Amino acid sequence: MADQYTWGLILGAVLGLVAVYNLGLLALYNLVMRSKSEDNGADSLRKTPTTALNGECPFDADVIVVGAGVAGAALANTLAKDGRRVHVIERDLSEPDRIVGELLQPGGYLKLIELGLEDCVEQIDAQRVFGYALFKDGNRTQISYPLEKFHSDVAGRGFHNGRFVQRLREKAASLPNVRLEQGTVTSLLEEKGTIKGVQYKTKAGEELTAYAPLTIVCDGCFSNLRRSLCNPKVDVPSCFVGLVLENCNLPFENHGHVVLADPSPILFYPISSNEVRCLVDIPGQKVPSISNGEMANYLKTVVAPQIPREIFHSFVAAVDGGNIKTMPNRSMPAAPYPTPGALLMGDAFNMRHPLTGGGMTVALSDIVILRNLLRHLSNLNDAPALCNYLESFYTLRKVTCKISCKSTVSSVFLASSFP
Repeated sequence: MADQYTWGLILGAVLGLVAVYNLGLLALYNLVMRSKSEDNGADSLRKTPTTALNGECPFDADVIVVGAGVAGAALANTLAKDGRRVHVIERDLSEPDRIVGELLQPGGYLKLIELGLEDCVEQIDAQRVFGYALFKDGNRTQISYPLEKFHSDVAGRGFHNGRFVQRLREKAASLPNVRLEQGTVTSLLEEKGTIKGVQYKTKAGEELTAYAPLTIVCDGCFSNLRRSLCNPKVDVPSCFVGLVLENCNLPFENHGHVVLADPSPILFYPISSNEVRCLVDIPGQKVPSISNGEMANYLKTVVAPQIPREIFHSFVAAVDGGNIKTMPNRSMPAAPYPTPGALLMGDAFNMRHPLTGGGMTVALSDIVILRNLLRHLSNLNDAPALCNYLESFYTLRKVTCKISCKSTVSSVFLASSFP
């Protein structure tokens, strides 16, 4: 079972290697868009600008975005640049401290370029990543991203998640039509099956409501709103144990490193010029205790002997340093309930095991698709028509994922031939 688990995860990791940049996407995208643009509701949505809620009270914004992580902050930026008034409500605007969301695949970087957000990986000591190195039973091999046809700047990026998120937030907040507010959304405001906005509590504890014709929920993997908008079948196959190795020289510079260990993989990748993130995957939902020393003992006796010799001493030093963090790894298929006035995005909507390193790329790709769908619509008032129109979002994102998977076939064969 352990071997099956290991190879299942590494297959997912290899599938995540190649960026979502297959040139066939453009042709298929345009094909689907042409068919969807003939939807009966689309013409009515183009006619008049968004102004009021059933004539009773003015909207506070064109779009409410719940959450300002990678997905929410990038989305707010994107919609605001297209002229939308965007109200972003984020539970905590301090810099996040996470052990995942730190490796952006080349396809994700290309999506940043499409969105005009590529400068958000600058000034945060982000490290370029050009591929992966795989290790098993003393053998090692290297897999490079197929980047030959792209500009030299195109590569993966490893960084501190919090630094990247703060850059995205700062860029969104600099736009005059973005209101970025710290507050906790407690519920969606629903009337006759249509979402009209949100109820939230401010940092000062004041309970307020906000209205918009479209509310987009991007409140992450711990979302407390997704249950009303999708079928949240969340699977927790394993947990990650996170460490930061300082002044560590990886065997393959500017590469992610995957060790096919027993009982499950170990991952290393650079997140700054002098730091390497280590993630140890532990099957199941229960991990050894950190407080009583069980975790440190597990890392030293089970994990350390299996990692490359070049990393060994830095790894042990990080364990001795004691800054060990854990988090459950979640997997959730996209199973939305199409709901007038609301949409789910990011980890609130769809999660895959973070070992694949694909989460941010998927979120940014979804934002590009949604932007293109909304770009020519001035009127968002007709919630049922908008809901019908946005069903094409789910079609388009599936097309993108399928093409991405097909483009990784050669990588799968390569991984299968690993000694």
